Amino acid sequence: MRIDLHTHTTASDGLLDAPALVGAAAARGVGLLAVSDHDSTASVDEAIAAGRRAGVEVWPAVELSCDVEAGEVHMLGYLLDHHLDWFEALLVRLRDGRVARAERMVEKLAAIGVPIDYARVETLAAGGAIGRPHVARVLVEAGWVKEPAEAFDRFIGRGGPAYVERVKVTPAEAVAIIRAAGGLAVFAHPGWARRDEWVAELVPAGLDGIEVYYPDHGHEMIMHYLALARQYGLLVTGGTDFHGGALATRVPVGSQYVPEEIVPPMRERAATRRPARVAPQMALSVE
Repeated sequence: MRIDLHTHTTASDGLLDAPALVGAAAARGVGLLAVSDHDSTASVDEAIAAGRRAGVEVWPAVELSCDVEAGEVHMLGYLLDHHLDWFEALLVRLRDGRVARAERMVEKLAAIGVPIDYARVETLAAGGAIGRPHVARVLVEAGWVKEPAEAFDRFIGRGGPAYVERVKVTPAEAVAIIRAAGGLAVFAHPGWARRDEWVAELVPAGLDGIEVYYPDHGHEMIMHYLALARQYGLLVTGGTDFHGGALATRVPVGSQYVPEEIVPPMRERAATRRPARVAPQMALSVE
């Protein structure tokens, strides 16, 4: 059975809606899929329903973007209660912040002589969580850059002339949010940051696991993160970070090797969690 615990739909910056994503996963032999959109769980229920029809088990998940001094890290949350009122309200606040951020980016682009149509950004987002990849795609369409990566490098990446800070959530806050929602908090693609100390610092905060199996992690990096997981008693996860098209890792859904033995420990730990009916105090600092 193939496993993919890191995928995105049109609810954030993916190119496939939930049924299409599940269909693509099923066609590639994926038996366990997690839908982990940025700051959104809007596609989860539809994906679960599509999974039942296609014979694919779908886990509810989310990916939260976190700010650190040197940039950003991402935190994945698995097997959480995505219907909690406070959790849904928090995600709405984060998505509203994404809208304001994208609008300001478009304004800054216009100010440096690179105008694009914000309405087109909204159209590409299709009601999902707006993100920089949508702005990047419009820059490609408008002919200002040849590919999304160039848009980040020249304009909207951190330090770029049109970069705008987003609503700030710290990694420790993200861990608290995910755990309060009854989920497992996992440090996403640690090879992007290459800062093991961040993992160590989050263990006392309740970090559950690290994403070891990932397209950008070579063999040596995988072995390194397996050892790090053993050192701190962390769960091991993996996935493709599938968005579709020329976004993120650009590999097919289900194409990343993820061993089946990672699943039982995740199920067992998730079974011990009980979601909180009120937001954790740390989450209230998100403004």
